[in-house]
Amino acid sequence: MREKARIDDVVSQYVTLKNAGGGSQKGLCPFHDEKSPSFNVNPTRGFYHCLAGETQVLTWDGPRPISELAGGTHRILNARGDWVEAPFKSYGVQRLQRIVVTRNRQRKELYATDGHRWFVRSGTDQKKRREVLTADLKPGDRLVSKFPRSRIQRTTPSPFGIAHGFTYGDGTRSGTGSMALICPPKDRAMLKWFPNSHTSSSGDNLLVHHLPRFFKELPPPDESVSYLYGWLAGYFAADGCVAADGTVILNAADREDLEFVRLICSRLGIATYGITSQSRVGFGPEPSDLHRVHFVNDDLTDAFFLLDSHRERFQAATKKYARTGWVVRSVEATDREEEVFCAEVEDGHAFTLEDNILTGNCFGCNESGDVISFLMKIDGLTFGETVERLADKYGVQLRREEGDVREERPKGPPRQRLIEANKVAQEFYAEQLATPDAQVARQFLVERGFDQEAAATFGLGFAPREGEALFKHLRGRGFTQEETVEAGLVAIGRSAYDRFRGRLLWPIRDAPGDTIGFGARRIFDDDKIEAKYLNTPETRIYKKSQVLYGLDLARRDIAKSSQAVIVEGYTDVMACHLAGVGTAVATCGTAFGDEHSKVLRRFLHDHEEFRGEVIFTFDGDAAGQKAAIRAFGGDQNFVSQTYVAVEPDGLDPCDVRVKKGDAAVRELVARRVPLYRFVLSNIVGKYDLDRADGRVDALRESARLVSSIRDKSKVDAFAREIAGMIGVDIDEARAEVRRAASRQSRDARGAAPEVAAPPRTNVPDLRDPRFETERETLKLVIQHPMAIGRTTTDLGPNDFTHPTYRAVWELVEAAGGSVAGAGDTSWGTKLRDSAQDPAVASAIGALGVEPLKKEPDASYVAQHVVRLMELTAARRIAAIKSKLQRTNPVENPEEFNKMFGELAALEAHRRALRDRLAGPAQ
Repeated sequence: MREKARIDDVVSQYVTLKNAGGGSQKGLCPFHDEKSPSFNVNPTRGFYHCLAGETQVLTWDGPRPISELAGGTHRILNARGDWVEAPFKSYGVQRLQRIVVTRNRQRKELYATDGHRWFVRSGTDQKKRREVLTADLKPGDRLVSKFPRSRIQRTTPSPFGIAHGFTYGDGTRSGTGSMALICPPKDRAMLKWFPNSHTSSSGDNLLVHHLPRFFKELPPPDESVSYLYGWLAGYFAADGCVAADGTVILNAADREDLEFVRLICSRLGIATYGITSQSRVGFGPEPSDLHRVHFVNDDLTDAFFLLDSHRERFQAATKKYARTGWVVRSVEATDREEEVFCAEVEDGHAFTLEDNILTGNCFGCNESGDVISFLMKIDGLTFGETVERLADKYGVQLRREEGDVREERPKGPPRQRLIEANKVAQEFYAEQLATPDAQVARQFLVERGFDQEAAATFGLGFAPREGEALFKHLRGRGFTQEETVEAGLVAIGRSAYDRFRGRLLWPIRDAPGDTIGFGARRIFDDDKIEAKYLNTPETRIYKKSQVLYGLDLARRDIAKSSQAVIVEGYTDVMACHLAGVGTAVATCGTAFGDEHSKVLRRFLHDHEEFRGEVIFTFDGDAAGQKAAIRAFGGDQNFVSQTYVAVEPDGLDPCDVRVKKGDAAVRELVARRVPLYRFVLSNIVGKYDLDRADGRVDALRESARLVSSIRDKSKVDAFAREIAGMIGVDIDEARAEVRRAASRQSRDARGAAPEVAAPPRTNVPDLRDPRFETERETLKLVIQHPMAIGRTTTDLGPNDFTHPTYRAVWELVEAAGGSVAGAGDTSWGTKLRDSAQDPAVASAIGALGVEPLKKEPDASYVAQHVVRLMELTAARRIAAIKSKLQRTNPVENPEEFNKMFGELAALEAHRRALRDRLAGPAQ
């Protein structure tokens, strides 16, 4: 039997296999929850690949020694150029070898075990790669380099980021703000990036005034891609150059600036060659160092170059700055024996070291066996059942020897008999679809765009309304009543009867193509047939949590395209396949869950690396959004990137095909958006983000959802997404996610819930420091209107954030302002009597008698009135910054530039107010 049944033939029905060399094949292990291939049809596995402790690893936060990463999970670059979370572990004390590599006159030493895995370029065009252990590396071998996937190809530099970057390079601090210096001929190209800003001349140069103070600070590395791209472009316009041969270089006197540049280049997907330094004289009494970093030309676009001279040289480049990969010069044994470390990257089994060297990581799979043990484990069969199944499939005649003891097997009919019963039932139902009684069923299919050929392709059938038609047919084919019941085809009431009657049926098959159950839909208006949908009950061969309708037809396309489309109904699967989306599958009467994702995981791959897309199609209604949220909670189960495809009209794929045609179904899938963005956008979209309270509420609800996911490695990425959508600082989003997680953890432990704060009333808390300035200002207005005089003419209701204080000020304005109370001893009483709200009247009474903190001289009055206006300006600045962060400068350039100008004007206004506060008022 083992000779007849080829193991690769059997395994490939469950797992997508790829050639692993040496006659073996590999794929995703079907016995473990993994994301990369560790399963091999040859049983022997067991590798350890380790690096020395000082080895620098390229992480999301910059290069770090691998020894510092051990014991934690960190975001690193994988073999596909994507940032992934991976654990780092120690692998004990081992002997090390020294590897010397060079690139562009740079020399580098690496220390690794002799069994560590490297990737070397091969083939005549050097585009292929092969795996080589340290002990087998040879001088001249070219190591494969890996750079982050580009994130700038589909975006343009942010104008606000450009202004920030240029000012950082060519600017100075100025009072409480900053100022940009634009020298000719840069003024022609750079002045447009400072719209609505005040400028003045300084000799031949231009000075741009009243810029934000943070323009002379490095931006947060978690800023948006567009902003960081803009900052880098602006900084390069200030301090960069393009050589005559096209070499792109950025210079800096401070090496830390270039370290930051390399960090954000990694995040943006722009490759660099490392930092070099040289000593220079004439720039001070002592020689000083000048540092420079070279960019890889291929990763830059014309949009990066803001100056014409830079762009023209880049476009006419005669060379690309040397090689990107390192070349092995020597490998030799050493006496070093020390602790070694390695990452365990599931996707691709590789990660990237500093200077973009791709290296292998540790992995292993201990499962082994032959074709019989494989089927026993994968399908839960006994030895005897497995042999019988293989014998039936490959035409082997079995004979039992005398004295053979049958192994104990599960009660009930053999598994193969249940599969055979379902096969016969499917053939019977398919024949019935052509009978006169099935006219309604055929009409149902025609109305949904399915002809006879489509019905035959998917094996559709019709269950007669007669109660025992199938049962009698199966008995006539030699099946016992027990077998028909165990197969889920017949039920027992007063007597045996067909489970499916008067329904249209879809056969549900496992991955190899065996029919194991049915999905059925009522098509007659018959009171006797109550449920609209009915599926096969749980049986030994049919587990709905592990079954995907259409997988038998879709699995090869899924493996080929690395994409699976999850739809909601059987007709949706049919519509997708007939429209050219051959990767569509559906669950069978249950939500998509962990077991379904494990089934898909075996088939999603991309050539040598296993990866893919899972695309859900949801209705655009509330139910569809709830389904998306459920899927989001389980997103970490997928190997793949997870997306959502939603038809704007709320149509499912079947309706889309009927009303709009096949191309519209393909377009629906092509318009997919990331699942996390779809879910979070739905949440954020419920709130008015132009209001501070709206942003707070949106942040809280989004953080609650993000903190609930089980895959904590994704939390930080989602927090960054929230920050960008809502327009808040990344640290604020992270803090809110941590608070939400803490509350959930406390609830899960059964800890006493937090005591709810008493409901806020309309009467302000006298002890609340947030309203102290507002309160003291109103005390001055009511008690000393003559002293405060006309200094309050610039105040308005929006300067008061508490509703009660705002209402008090509105009464003051209605009475003619604070000047109207000068010399009027009953001023406070008149204001109180004019209040319609008792809470407001009570507040005026308290404000009229509460002592001031200091004698109300001119400086004290100015301190509170000006401070109140400065706080208002700060709130408006925060609101505009938030909206700027949410505005796409490419899609809405006019709106973006308008807000930029307004922000600059507000910064200047706030700076002027601060200058007034810094004067005589103390």
